[in-house]
Order: sequence, then C-alpha cells, then structure tokens
Amino acid sequence: MDLNVREAARLLDVSEETVYRWVKAGTLPSYRVGENVRFNRVELQEWAVAHNHKVAPDRIATRALPSLVDAVARGGVYYGIAGARREDVLASIAELDGIPSNVDRKMLHELLVAREQLAPTGLGGGIAIPHPRDPLVVRVDEPRVLVGFLAQPVDFHAVDGQPVRVVFVLLSPTVKRHLEILARLAYALHDEPLRELLRITAPREALLERLRAIEAAPTTPTSAAP
Repeated sequence: MDLNVREAARLLDVSEETVYRWVKAGTLPSYRVGENVRFNRVELQEWAVAHNHKVAPDRIATRALPSLVDAVARGGVYYGIAGARREDVLASIAELDGIPSNVDRKMLHELLVAREQLAPTGLGGGIAIPHPRDPLVVRVDEPRVLVGFLAQPVDFHAVDGQPVRVVFVLLSPTVKRHLEILARLAYALHDEPLRELLRITAPREALLERLRAIEAAPTTPTSAAP
C-alpha cells in the first residue's frame, strides 16, 4: 500500500516536483525510509478527497471498479437523519436499516466517532464522508454507501467551516475496495448536477439516475468546487 514519489505523482496527476514541494511544505502526508520519501496509499487518497483534489477513478485500479450506484442501492438513501451534534448524527447513522445485521452498531458508532476525532471527514460544501479508518473491522461482503440527508445542518469541522447537510457513509470489505469506492464517490462529487441534486434534497431515484450517468462517462463530469 506504500507509494514512492513517482507513483504518488501519477495517482494525484501532478508532477514529481509538485509532490516534493507539497512534502517540503508539510501539506502532503508522507514519511521517510532512509533518504527516500514514501506515501501510504490510503492516507494519500483521503488527503486528495479532503482537499478537493480530483483523482480520476481509473488511476486507482486497472481492473473494473465497483459500481457506486450498486453500493448506494445496497446502503440506501435516508432523509431527516437526527442529531444536533456530529456524534449524535453518527449514532443515528449506526442505526439505519442499510447497516448489515451482523455489524455491531455500537462498535460502528465508536469507529465513526474515532475516525472523525483523528481527521474530520467534512469535505466542504455541506458534505461529509464518514467511514471507519480500518474497513476490515466492519464485516461487509460488498461495498455499501449510505446517503443521509440531515434533519439540520451539523458542524463536522469541515475544511471550509460550513456545517454538513449530507453524509455519504462508506462501508467496505477490504482496504482495496475502500480506496476504489472512495475514488468513485470523490470523483462523482465534482459533478455539478449531482451537487445540485444534493442541495435540493432530491429523491432517491433522481440521485441514482445521475450517478448512473456519471459512471457511464466517468472521465467527463461537470466540474464543481465544493
């Protein structure tokens, strides 16, 4: 799961010089093995998501990626998620029907809270992507994405300081699947028509229809800044 500078540059679609500059500035998570700079793939991709750095999904894997539409269909779309605080919202999420019956819901809540305390998942633009830091802890057979519209805006310590209105909760069977579905979702969230549907609290079928359109042409979304 570790990358060298050249691999990190390819993943982020920037020059190696840019990667070195970000490392020197301390903005890109990295570590050293002797004189060599190395990157954790999970941390690097989550950094890209948190900083709204668009990464094409096909840079994550050479084989067919899992379908975001299928993942949302498994997880479900929910409205009026209760909670006045981030921790309360996450507690409500842990009780949703889209959580598999074999998952310990109390443990899931604790994992989601711990992830937020480690590094907030608020992306800006009123959107957050809560998920367990270690996807292997929560046993699921296939990736699931639960889409939740909150009953009221809640502070998730997002990068832009704005409260969150919509959450995408990721549950994945492996680290690899987590990276792949995160890539799908992060790329889709640059699509302005999808973001407009999120702003107006669109119905489930409208969201799935737009996601299908994005997946049909994954390299050409309509860009939007959060």
